[in-house]
Amino acid sequence: MLKTQQNRRNSQTGAAHAPAAAAVIAAAAVQIFRSQEYYSATVNATVLDLKGNPKQMLTKDDGRYGQNSPKTEAKGIVVTPAPVNGVVDLQGCCPNTRFVVPPRTTHWVALVQRGKCTFKEKILKAAAFNASAVLIYNNSSKEETVTMAHDGTGDTVAVMITESYGKELLGLLDRNLTVLVSVTVGSRGPPRAINRGSLVFVSISFIVLMIISSAWLIFFFIQKIRNTNARDRSQRRLGDAAKKAIGKLTTRTVKRGDKETDPDFNHCAVCIEGYQLNDVVRILPCKHVFHKMCVDPWLNEHCTCPMCKLNILKALGIMPNLPCMDNAAFDMDRISHSQTSSQRTALVDLSSETSISVEPLRSSGTTQIPSDIELTPRTGEINIAVTKEWFIIGSFGLLSALTLCYMIIKATAVYPSAE
Repeated sequence: MLKTQQNRRNSQTGAAHAPAAAAVIAAAAVQIFRSQEYYSATVNATVLDLKGNPKQMLTKDDGRYGQNSPKTEAKGIVVTPAPVNGVVDLQGCCPNTRFVVPPRTTHWVALVQRGKCTFKEKILKAAAFNASAVLIYNNSSKEETVTMAHDGTGDTVAVMITESYGKELLGLLDRNLTVLVSVTVGSRGPPRAINRGSLVFVSISFIVLMIISSAWLIFFFIQKIRNTNARDRSQRRLGDAAKKAIGKLTTRTVKRGDKETDPDFNHCAVCIEGYQLNDVVRILPCKHVFHKMCVDPWLNEHCTCPMCKLNILKALGIMPNLPCMDNAAFDMDRISHSQTSSQRTALVDLSSETSISVEPLRSSGTTQIPSDIELTPRTGEINIAVTKEWFIIGSFGLLSALTLCYMIIKATAVYPSAE
């Protein structure tokens, strides 16, 4: 009983935890999906002549705001890191990196190259010189711009542009030209297209996992069905053998003067009533007497003596290798407590009657039931076992579906790059 209640509590606890786990994974999926979104930036560059008049216009709309950058407009004169000891640090990562801003310049924008240090370090170095914005151009022409992660950089606008555009601006500065850039907020970009290779790998892995799991479940249920059929066949054989054995047992009618009518004679162990005149009784090989109408149904199911558990199939030589199965799954505690009294009763009856040769009992009580034969479970135990199996299968299916969703999201996610 305690074990049954514990199994039910475990099933309810697992069922209660499943929705919570699904909610956590769903929240994580939403967070990952949001992290895939980005804001594009349009970077307009204007080349000024010596008098400050516009000379040339350049426009690119493939820039991308950093994840932690304010999504606002910014403008100013483009400034690159100044040489340190004759060496130009285009990445802006050296400890002595500085920016030489032209006089009377209110707003200026730093232009640095990606790589060598984190985005945060680059932005903080430019912000230390009061830069309005930082343009970081990519260091690979084959790679698209990414959503930069630079937590803790304050209100400094940070935008990544392509390598070609960055080198174009750098070339104008190398010719001692003044370049004025303005950054405007573009559209809200959708998540990146699905990585087909990753999706194929995840799908194949999931399919293989499902095939293996399905094969295991099919094998499990086939084996269970085979065991059930084998047990049914054994029970049918046992029932046929029991009917055959019952037909060979002695029956007689109680008459006046028979020992069964003696008040001190044992009552029928099945109905716990005494024997009356004209009652039909059946005598088992162990010399125990029962009402025929009481003991025949018992023998059909158990093929053992209700008192001493003698196997009547062995005693009568009918299929001696067929073990008796107790279909009633009797209470093992009750049998263990009554083992001593049953053994004593069997010895007394066998010693008092020696006219019938009976196969010696090696043991009595519960030991008549072979240890390698599984007793038929109670109905409640069967229901609990079936519920547990379906709970395991349902949990596995839910876990597999959530795992597939999580793996697909992981395969297609675009995480902010912090370098």
